[in-house]
Amino acid sequence: MGKDGASIPDEEWERFLREAEAGTEGAPEEPSARARMVARRLREEPGPPEGWRTHQPPRRRRSKGWYAVGLLVAAGLLLVALAPGRVVGWFGGGDGGGDRAPLAAESERPDKPPATEAASQLPTLEQPFKGSPAARWADGTAGISLPAARATGWMNKEQVEQALDRSRDFLAESSLDPGVLGGERPRQAIELINPHQQDVQDYLATAFRAPSREDDPLSLFSRFEESKVRLVGDVVKTRGRITFREGERGAVEVTSDVTYVYPVVRAAKGSDEVARTIVRREVVMSWDDPAKVVVEPGTFSLVSYKTDTANGGCDAFGYFTPEFSAERGTSGQGDGREVDPYDRSDSMDARMRDAGDAGCGTATRS
Repeated sequence: MGKDGASIPDEEWERFLREAEAGTEGAPEEPSARARMVARRLREEPGPPEGWRTHQPPRRRRSKGWYAVGLLVAAGLLLVALAPGRVVGWFGGGDGGGDRAPLAAESERPDKPPATEAASQLPTLEQPFKGSPAARWADGTAGISLPAARATGWMNKEQVEQALDRSRDFLAESSLDPGVLGGERPRQAIELINPHQQDVQDYLATAFRAPSREDDPLSLFSRFEESKVRLVGDVVKTRGRITFREGERGAVEVTSDVTYVYPVVRAAKGSDEVARTIVRREVVMSWDDPAKVVVEPGTFSLVSYKTDTANGGCDAFGYFTPEFSAERGTSGQGDGREVDPYDRSDSMDARMRDAGDAGCGTATRS
């Protein structure tokens, strides 16, 4: 019966009953009591046990996570600032690792010696410069920097440039040539020296025939006795520079200050212990005006030379005689001062003056 008392037709009543039984399409369903119970139990029960090889990532808590990251970054920056060499070493770098970028060419004297973080690393046949600052030095003549040429004294710019190139050629022939390093006479290097400079010619004649403290070829040339030691590989590491100025009688005076690092092993077959001989040598060459000095074209007059050697043999003449671990254990330390052979922060004059007549010094590293 309707609100106004009118009855509902039988057809409408039957349609109403059918739709109520089937449910109206699109109407929201209300969960049954069983569904509510199941849902509540699922909410209240813990999840399934974790498998022993599974990993459930923790919920990300943004504020505390960024705080922790900030602490880690700050700690890392502090460690890099306090011990950069050690941090680099963790990732395969360091002075001995060989995969750090090479140093830029030396344009002026450094103000301190190289770092020592990698000094405890021992060299190998595969990495003969491992543990040495020389691992980041250039190879051969690439490590000897030349200044820009300018007109000086009796020479114009192009002539000065040629004199600088020839000066570096002398260093290559005297200290880097494989034959000379193996004990051969440095003929090409000698050809660059003024043949009319009699005192130097006398020195050269005696030094290779009967080497002594006064006439030692090692003052100008690097040589090893191949029957005793041999070089490891074909690379000699170098670091140094060439400078020039106007000298006496308008000459162009060229000064080289270069450190050479030679890795060697005993000549015996199967030897694998690597030692290093480090030589710092200063040579002053005068490219004289032929109108004022008797000189052959393309040669220079030798003004002076100084050499400081580490692990080249104490009181050894003619050939460098590096020591290995067995010899170092029996020979003991030298009677002179301690010297870092890689330290180029002092001049050769200062180093020679400090050494004086104290005898053989002790290298702090090799």
